[in-house]
Amino acid sequence: MPYSRPVFPRQLALNIAPEEFTRRRRQLMKMAGDDAVVLIATAPERMRNADAAWPYRQDSDFHYLSGFPEPDAVLALLPGRQHGEVVLFCRERDVERERWHGPFIGTERAVADYGMDDAFPIDDIDDILPGMIEGRARVYCHFGREPQFDAQLLGWMRRLRQLRGGGVVPKEFVALGHLLHDLRLYKSRAELKLMRASAAIAAEAHLAAMAMARAGRHEYEVEAELLRVMRSRGAVAAFPPIVAGGVNACTMHYQANRAVLHNGDLLLIDAGAELECYASDISRSFPLSGRFSREQRALYEIVLTAQQAAIDEVQPGRSYSTAHDVAVHVITEGLCALELIKGDPAEAVVLGRYKRFFPAKTSHWLGLDVHDVGDYRVDGEPRMLEPGMVLTVEPGIYIAPDDTSVPEAWRGIGIRIEDDVAVTRDGNEVLTADVPKLPEELEALLVGR
Repeated sequence: MPYSRPVFPRQLALNIAPEEFTRRRRQLMKMAGDDAVVLIATAPERMRNADAAWPYRQDSDFHYLSGFPEPDAVLALLPGRQHGEVVLFCRERDVERERWHGPFIGTERAVADYGMDDAFPIDDIDDILPGMIEGRARVYCHFGREPQFDAQLLGWMRRLRQLRGGGVVPKEFVALGHLLHDLRLYKSRAELKLMRASAAIAAEAHLAAMAMARAGRHEYEVEAELLRVMRSRGAVAAFPPIVAGGVNACTMHYQANRAVLHNGDLLLIDAGAELECYASDISRSFPLSGRFSREQRALYEIVLTAQQAAIDEVQPGRSYSTAHDVAVHVITEGLCALELIKGDPAEAVVLGRYKRFFPAKTSHWLGLDVHDVGDYRVDGEPRMLEPGMVLTVEPGIYIAPDDTSVPEAWRGIGIRIEDDVAVTRDGNEVLTADVPKLPEELEALLVGR
């Protein structure tokens, strides 16, 4: 039966409420302690070449705590400060600069619209912030991430030491990631709503790409269709799309996207949308002709079975590593059955023989970053899954075109199937289920183009 194309909303008016940002900041300050200060800077604007800048994208941690979208800002969290615990330093309104670059938010709107307790011009930070830091025992920051901010922070410490009578300088610099990234690992209802919307946009983009991908076209034409759909829905690409035809799919992070597509080949597309900084990540592999060859279908069904078994293991109380372990066993058993791996499957797993064809891990966290933050191991053991976590499930088989250990018919086939899966209280939710992956569904969709 032909696959029914899902209907997606034309407008996606979604955002995180100011109260949620407030709650996040309070939670982080409680974890840091009353004698600490948390400092975090925006991502800098980066130049592509000459005077052309890359499109600006806010630092994920800064966005998580503030929702503030502009560069040239520093957020200071000061637990217990009498005149306000949440202070933002940002650009002032400037008629002449705004004539060239558009309106700035400014300090007044930072308080009124973004829930800051206080806001000051970023140009005054060297005069104001050191006094706020004085007397604090610890500074939580991302030391080592941006050299310019590191130098500025050290300058504030020197200024404190030079105060008459000697300022009380914090004695500890503590990595902020350990506290903050554990918070980011658990998605709220609002975050999950955004991630569903991001997944819906990515799904529509994949379906549009499948509809136009044909032999004779170039990989970059398919990439252009993915980007067209994402931008038409108010999203951007979460990462440069991978559009890999034929043997190119055997390169895990193929980026060129310039080759001509050939009849008889599979096309692997790995692409996700980013909406309000929240990412999705989908991979599908399908035959350009609309029909799998015998070898392609045999390998595809192994990967699909492995993915379905791995998704079943995404449950609260299960280990993060269980999905990968299950996928490894299914893929190894399948490859042994096809005699592409010799010997006993259990022995092949122990000896790692499968890694020649399946060298990657099965999952990664997903959220504000495509490879999102959060520890995969706790106290040396794989982390246990809990409601609110979101991860990808993406097993694959990649047989190099020059691998003479297998018959020629199998060489140069690369297959990956990837979905985004949220851990729920009683199981899981596949956020990207709207993109078909059963071989008969794919063939029905492709033949009906």
